[in-house]
Amino acid sequence: MTATILYIDDDEGLRRLTRRALERRGYRVETASSKDEGVAMAAAERFDLVAVDHYMPGGDGLATLEALGRLDPPPPVIYVTGSDESRLAVAALKAGAIDYVLKAANAEYFDLLGEAIDQALAAVRLRAAHAQMEEELRQSNERLQSLLHEANHRVANSLQLVSSLVSLQARMVTDPAARAALDNTRQRIHAIARIHQRLYASASIRSVDMVPYLEALITELGESWSAPGAARAIRLQADPLELATEHAVALAIVVNELVTNACKYAYPPEHPGEIRVDLNSREGGFRLVVEDDGSGLSANTEPRGTGLGSRLVEAMASSLNGAITQEDNAPGLRIVLECSGVFTK
Repeated sequence: MTATILYIDDDEGLRRLTRRALERRGYRVETASSKDEGVAMAAAERFDLVAVDHYMPGGDGLATLEALGRLDPPPPVIYVTGSDESRLAVAALKAGAIDYVLKAANAEYFDLLGEAIDQALAAVRLRAAHAQMEEELRQSNERLQSLLHEANHRVANSLQLVSSLVSLQARMVTDPAARAALDNTRQRIHAIARIHQRLYASASIRSVDMVPYLEALITELGESWSAPGAARAIRLQADPLELATEHAVALAIVVNELVTNACKYAYPPEHPGEIRVDLNSREGGFRLVVEDDGSGLSANTEPRGTGLGSRLVEAMASSLNGAITQEDNAPGLRIVLECSGVFTK
């Protein structure tokens, strides 16, 4: 497609010569004799490039350049001047010109102008292609984010449905141990579902802000395990921490299991008690501490529960490149998870 050039110069003879020279290079050329005429033509027709002379009565090249810059979209401009003063070229470039050429009534000038136009149009095409590529990438990223948000929404809904089914099943079971096992399973599913709820409700689709997530999880656990006269006060202290989705799920399961065990076994069912959860961010990882002031462990303490929770905690700690240690806190119990090499922000 033939590029269209607008050449603005008050010198009628030079306009004719310039037009012939540029047409020989394959361009379609229109000319204007003043600032007002040129700007009006550029407003009425979209030119691929405008060449503007500096010295013109009724408005010099800088004023013309400024007026062209207010068009939507503004055309690329090459600044033409007979002066060899560098300040004019610098002023034109600062005002938005894409290039400048020193004017002279000879063949060398027409060659220089033609080469400058060739290069300027190539640069404009390159910028347009780059802008189009960025826009396509932006749209593709928006589509991907939308799909991932929708996927997390559906996963969260599906997990909530499974949690509800497990809860219904638990109500139909008469065996207390079986009912407790189903309730524990429901809580584990719900803890994972909350991760996906946060992902589809958040601007981020790759990581989870753990502080608000843990606040909500711990509040729910405290309400679930508290009874009249036997409240379970769960205190959270957490540094700002973001984890990749898979790591967030693993940490959620660990916190759910450790806090649940403390709520069930640290204190007698009829007595209140406090459980503390500390999450400290470290470079490349974090340190989780769950402790209580309860009965603790002794050498003759018999294992309680099925042991599934302990196996889950060990499996999740391994997936986090972490190590679990257990300390008798006299009174109480402290469990520490040290993790490194996980994605954090």
